[in-house]
Amino acid sequence: MIIKTFLSAAALALVANSALAEGKLSVYHWFEYIPAELVEKFSTKYDVDVTVDTFDSNESMLASLKAGTMGSYDVAVPGDYMVEIMVGLGLLDTIAAGELTNINNIEEQWLNVPFDMGRKHSIPYQWGSTSFSVNRDAYSGNINTTDIIFNPPEQLKGKINVLDSQGEVMAMAALHLGIPQCSTDRNQLKSLDALLQSAKEHWASFGSDTA
Repeated sequence: MIIKTFLSAAALALVANSALAEGKLSVYHWFEYIPAELVEKFSTKYDVDVTVDTFDSNESMLASLKAGTMGSYDVAVPGDYMVEIMVGLGLLDTIAAGELTNINNIEEQWLNVPFDMGRKHSIPYQWGSTSFSVNRDAYSGNINTTDIIFNPPEQLKGKINVLDSQGEVMAMAALHLGIPQCSTDRNQLKSLDALLQSAKEHWASFGSDTA
């Protein structure tokens, strides 16, 4: 199995109207990102009861919070672009000046980011990559191209699972076309839409935790 990667980032964010129960910490995190033993270690060390609920995409997290789980979590872990959306909807709290005593440990490049200038609502958590993998038992052709997703060969048609994350799928499609990921050019956006509409006919499923 071969894996190709694309960069992405995530942030820790304080949820507005958070649970704030004494001796308890409620976290809304990505699926399978925190080992259970790490949660247990933290809980024991700081004498706090930790609850971790999970989601598999930024969009499902947002839908859940908007549907009524606000007030159930203290901390959420949205991807970069979702921070700005959540701030606009009033879903994130504001980090007061001086509230984070170790903020000086954060490098400048991670402090002033387009989606949260000055880090008023989030702090950097991690950055990494989004990958796509190819089962070489099913396909032995060229995999050094995103054509296998957006213009797949016959052997792969109807056998492709795509992340259930519109932002990441659209970003990869933009890279495939060689256009800016945040383009506002109508012709480029029309080309992006046409590519996705054509490609999805050959995709079997959308799922971020599908093996």
